[in-house]
Amino acid sequence: MHDDRTLVEDRLRRVLSERIRPAVYPESVPLQVAVWHAPGEPVPVAEGLAAEHRPIEVGARWGAPWGTSWFRVTGTVPEAWAGRTVEALLDLGFEQDLPGFQCEGLVHRPDGTPVKGLNPRNQWVRIGAPVAGGERVCLHIEAAANPLVFGPGPTPLGEKETAGSAPQYTLGRMDLAVFDETVWQLVLDLEVLGELMAELPVDSARRYDILRAVERSLDAVDLQDVNGTAARAREQLAGVLSAPAVPSAHRISAVGHAHIDSAWLWPLRETVRKVARTAANMTALIEDRPEFVFAMSQAQQWAWVKEHRPEVWARVREAVAKGRFVPAGGMWVEADTNMPGSEAMARQFVHGKRFFLDEFGLENEEVWLPDTFGFAAGLPQIIRAAGAKWLLTQKISWSRTNSFPHHTFQWEGIDGTRILTHFPPVDTYNCALHGSELAHAARNFREKGRARHSLAPTGYGDGGGGTTREMVGRAARLRDLEGSPTVVWETPGAFFEKAAAEYPDAPVWVGELYLELHRATLTSQAGTKRGNRRSEHLLREAELWAATAAVRTGHPYPYAELDRIWKTVLLHQFHDILPGSSIAWVHREARATYARVAGELEAIVAGAQRALAGEGDRELVFNSAPYEHDGVPAAGARPSSRAGAGTVPEPRAAGGYVLDNGLLHIEIDARGLIVSARDLTADRETVAPGAAAGLLQLHQDFPNMWDAWDVDSFYRNTVTDLTDIDEIGVGADGASVRIVRSFGDSRATQVYSLPPGQRRLVVDTEVDWHETEKILKLAFPFDLHAERYASETQFGHVFRPTHTNTSWEAAKFEACNHRFVHLEEPGWGVALVNDATYGHDVTRTVRTDGDRGTTTTVRASLLRAPRFPDPDTDQGTHRFRHALVPGATIADAVREGWRVNLPERRMTGAQDVAPLVTVDDDAVVITAVKLADDGSGDVVIRFHEAHGGRSRPTLTAGFAFTGLTTTDLLERPLAQAPRPACEGARITVRLRPFELMTLRLRRP
Repeated sequence: MHDDRTLVEDRLRRVLSERIRPAVYPESVPLQVAVWHAPGEPVPVAEGLAAEHRPIEVGARWGAPWGTSWFRVTGTVPEAWAGRTVEALLDLGFEQDLPGFQCEGLVHRPDGTPVKGLNPRNQWVRIGAPVAGGERVCLHIEAAANPLVFGPGPTPLGEKETAGSAPQYTLGRMDLAVFDETVWQLVLDLEVLGELMAELPVDSARRYDILRAVERSLDAVDLQDVNGTAARAREQLAGVLSAPAVPSAHRISAVGHAHIDSAWLWPLRETVRKVARTAANMTALIEDRPEFVFAMSQAQQWAWVKEHRPEVWARVREAVAKGRFVPAGGMWVEADTNMPGSEAMARQFVHGKRFFLDEFGLENEEVWLPDTFGFAAGLPQIIRAAGAKWLLTQKISWSRTNSFPHHTFQWEGIDGTRILTHFPPVDTYNCALHGSELAHAARNFREKGRARHSLAPTGYGDGGGGTTREMVGRAARLRDLEGSPTVVWETPGAFFEKAAAEYPDAPVWVGELYLELHRATLTSQAGTKRGNRRSEHLLREAELWAATAAVRTGHPYPYAELDRIWKTVLLHQFHDILPGSSIAWVHREARATYARVAGELEAIVAGAQRALAGEGDRELVFNSAPYEHDGVPAAGARPSSRAGAGTVPEPRAAGGYVLDNGLLHIEIDARGLIVSARDLTADRETVAPGAAAGLLQLHQDFPNMWDAWDVDSFYRNTVTDLTDIDEIGVGADGASVRIVRSFGDSRATQVYSLPPGQRRLVVDTEVDWHETEKILKLAFPFDLHAERYASETQFGHVFRPTHTNTSWEAAKFEACNHRFVHLEEPGWGVALVNDATYGHDVTRTVRTDGDRGTTTTVRASLLRAPRFPDPDTDQGTHRFRHALVPGATIADAVREGWRVNLPERRMTGAQDVAPLVTVDDDAVVITAVKLADDGSGDVVIRFHEAHGGRSRPTLTAGFAFTGLTTTDLLERPLAQAPRPACEGARITVRLRPFELMTLRLRRP
């Protein structure tokens, strides 16, 4: 038999494209269109409907960047169409290949009721099925002229003030049209079979069975009467469409999905509207397709719908009640998980899960983070402590160096907690159920032979409208089809139940899930990162002192204010805001928000401390850190025992200065660099021979892709050491050394100070940054041999190698830490702590001359200057504080990390303030002291073992309590938790390494 396979396949492509798809709408009439352009920000629906509209023609330009236009389309259904299905086709000027990144619309009826969203691949609105003929049609479209903000080069479109006013879009088709359901079904039949056929082996019988059926179907189509012959053509395909899948076929749980970045290439205000459009679309699709299930994550986005679009919210609530519109993830937003601090990461789950519990009575057991840029090793314990047990992400498939070995596995965190985790092998969170996607999922699935299920998040995200009726139609054909994986609509929970049941002995991955990409998100937009870090610590202080004042003095506890501020801070931890990968508009607003939040929290702290201190003239020091400092107890206040204002610099014979407080001997040379940092107690030098610490280094930073996201390893190939100085001298306080340097168009000021009686050198760096496509690092080369180092993460620390033995280790050339990095040899170590930086690198070399010792260099990443998506990233003045702690143990690193982030506060008052709770073991860190969220007045204490060992601490309450409960993060009793031993005010617990625990103390 002659092989005519390609002939038939080419015929299928052309006939589908040029004859059958156009026949879905065989008849149409134009609609009349009028428009009103809102003069500024979006307006309420009533105002948009009532505004004076002016006629506009198809083909006209419209839409200044970030503007809103209200279109009114009117027309009459022809009498001749009676009995047929009619739809409005409304093309705002869409680019078909970019759903979610351009103009969008939400259709309303004249009474303001929302109908559905308009998107590039979802341009229809059902008018009637069937129509009577003669109906008057009037629809209103709130159209957002969101510009196409795409790189790779810089663009002014990411900021409203620089985007200009030129119209962005050309109004496209605005018609009433007859919808031919039979032809639409034929299109799906042929698409599904054609895509499946292309994935089957060329020599397989199934491929040729489909080929011949397609050929017969195309023969049955009269190209001059597609609508009249479509049913006949479908009959020829019925046999191959009904052939069942083989028993061993891969099984895909399709979950309707629309991943919507809470801010990215658009501002927060536009996400509010994107979510409303998508929710309107999905509730409409649920009404039309009884098998369809849609899942939406991010409680913040649900809250936006509730607040801003109550009509859409009512439809959402109805669909949730039917189990068809599913709250997913249990987090306030899909946050970055590397940089948020311990409590902030916990509160993502507290506020996310509580929203879904309060609104719907539903408990999320899965965590849904398809797009987050890697996962910190402390996360599994937090997930479990929030009452969840599963995790889904897709992003690790983006790793550029190593292919992750599992798709379904147990992920083990730093404390030993394990979470069943799934990486969808379809390798996208915008699946459209195309044959190529499904075949890839089946081939790619790493668990073959042991498991058979995977999940496919299905739908267009970021305002692309979510799942389409075409996707639902494909799923119906793929439910049980020979040659294809089987497809069924399911909730995330239903998938995980099946995955857990079929794979009880899933393999284990221990430690962080490091994304080998987007490493520069740990540094981009330094102002946003400082705002986050400062907000986290101010929230700790506000809760601590407000709770203490409430218990001790009856001072009102600001429940509502703290709830609102927490949600604001959590929103800004979204994985394109905190990582610095959003447009300029987003980060401008973030800076303003952080400033407002700081003001509100400072007021809460000051009010509570004033209530505690009383009126008097004694100088009190309030210590918010979890460790005693200078005689002031942790979480208490009293006069400080510190003596002396600071170590006075002495001139150095060779130029520069010496700082010596009896514990550390610091030598700063004439270049303003640290050439010696000697631990006098251990008689040990910290700085590697011939090297200098406190060194600012500048690299070219032009990644191959994704400017704000990426730093590629070749950036290290060239480096400029900033050793020239403008000036060096004693600081204005008389107890520091001040150095000023100029480089390029920028200027850096560094101040070194050595507090009396303390083994830490404080390094304050201020940079007036005006570079482009550069990265600035702060280097500390240590005379220390270590094969691994510790970086703080949520509720503990994670170890990373200093060597590059394997590609996995080499890929971690930029990593995340919270407050400290710690390295040690047996008996001696060193820590570098910080108040605002996250990105860092650690390298090691062996000196080839002299002692042949090892130099291990820690470098903090300070600033970048990418051009996309914000062309002015980080331009301006930034301040950083680091502290070098020679001779540090891991305990010292933990303590000093808290100290540098929670500086003391001074206030005059009448009396000391005793802590609400104390702990007798420095290995145990109390991360939160607060009143219970339910307003009961109970005191909630959260703490964890921070050194990586076992502990049996005793906590002592400084107030009367009548009951004690171990709770989850949501402050609910844990039924199976061991009960702490309680004797009077003393509570004794047992903790595993890095274990976190939450106690709730009932007050009388």
